[in-house]
Amino acid sequence: MPKMTLSKHSASGNSIKSSFITGTLLLTFAGVLTRIIGFFYRIFLSRVIGAEGLGIYQLTSPVMSLGFAITAAGIQTSISRFVSTEIGKKNPHGAKRYLFTGLTISLLLSAVFSLLLWKNANFIAGAWLGDARCAPLLSVLSLSFVPSCIHACINGYYYGLKKTGIPALTQLAEQLARVGTVYVLYAIHMREQTAVPLSITMWGMVLGEVASTLVSLSCTKLPSGSGNRILSWSSCAKNLMYMATPLTANRVVLNLFSSYENIMIPNRLKLFGYETAEALGVYGILTGMSMSVIMFPSVITNSVSVLLLPTISEAKAVGDERLIRRTLKKTIESCLILGFLATFAFLITGDFLGNFLFGNALAGTFITTLGWICPFLYLGSTLSSILHGLGFPGLTFFLNLLSCGIRILFVLFAVPVYGIKSYLWGILISQAVMSVLAIVLLLRMTAQFPNTQKS
Repeated sequence: MPKMTLSKHSASGNSIKSSFITGTLLLTFAGVLTRIIGFFYRIFLSRVIGAEGLGIYQLTSPVMSLGFAITAAGIQTSISRFVSTEIGKKNPHGAKRYLFTGLTISLLLSAVFSLLLWKNANFIAGAWLGDARCAPLLSVLSLSFVPSCIHACINGYYYGLKKTGIPALTQLAEQLARVGTVYVLYAIHMREQTAVPLSITMWGMVLGEVASTLVSLSCTKLPSGSGNRILSWSSCAKNLMYMATPLTANRVVLNLFSSYENIMIPNRLKLFGYETAEALGVYGILTGMSMSVIMFPSVITNSVSVLLLPTISEAKAVGDERLIRRTLKKTIESCLILGFLATFAFLITGDFLGNFLFGNALAGTFITTLGWICPFLYLGSTLSSILHGLGFPGLTFFLNLLSCGIRILFVLFAVPVYGIKSYLWGILISQAVMSVLAIVLLLRMTAQFPNTQKS
């Protein structure tokens, strides 16, 4: 009997490992294609709207992030967690009920947020973002949140199933539709010899979200019938909100801090001596050009992070401490290897990439300097997913808040004196502190696991 139990447990572990690897490879493949398309898209935008235009476009990113945090991020993660739990209990119909409940909640939140953003675009652009030119972009952006929440919830459902084919497909559809829309609109303005408005970038985003939603809806297949264990809508909503509320609150707080950080960078650069256009240009080069290069290898760690949460959650539920330890060890090793390889590559090729991709020497300087953050940057997202899977979202919130706080201090006090390079070092220090603390916390947690393994 013990041999049979061990064999069954081993088969289950191999199945989890196989689905994890397959899912990661699918997401990574889709992510690489998406990032390659995104590279050409960023190069195209840098030519069409320039560094200052990129800076204005990037100023709207806090609103995008805040909107997603409020309307979908916490719900998506909660759906993934509870779908994984229901599948573990052999109740696929309960998983479907969680999807529909979460989708209903997310749709309501998205509709309210979109309406508020559309009506208050001028106020938000002037009072919050500090540039009235953002108002037309925000008005168009308000149309993106409803379709965004639909495919986010469906993706959460499939992440919980550890099936990443549809999420990977929607990711590609979104990027292709976004880039295609912007290029078509640009071609129309060129043919008519009219000025190209910045709002074309947001129309690309809206139609990208619509395309992604249409693909996910057309490909989704759900189990029919009611199942043996019927869950009420109220109990599903209660469970989802119990988990989603703190996650959403954490994301909102972090996004508000991050928004303040991003908005203050151009302002503090002006104190350093830049004119408004120059400050927005430097900000656009940093966030719109250089960071897109630095983030490219993270497509691998992002794919791993998406599947780490349900995998760790399931391992914790069945008492498989050995799998958790092994996963943590492999995660740290793999992220460090990838990070140091990326650092080495960016140190050698940073200047060339900046000039070759964007025709901008400053972008190359930023890439070379930011290369040092890669080992810590790639560790951050994966270790956060492990903490979420173990049931410690509060610790993740604390670490992210601490990291953001360090960067804000550099923005407020170092940038006016030493310029944008001091902010780059602030990013390095904040990522290093976050990663080291996460490693220490996780190693202490896993050290307290019992040596015996649940059969």
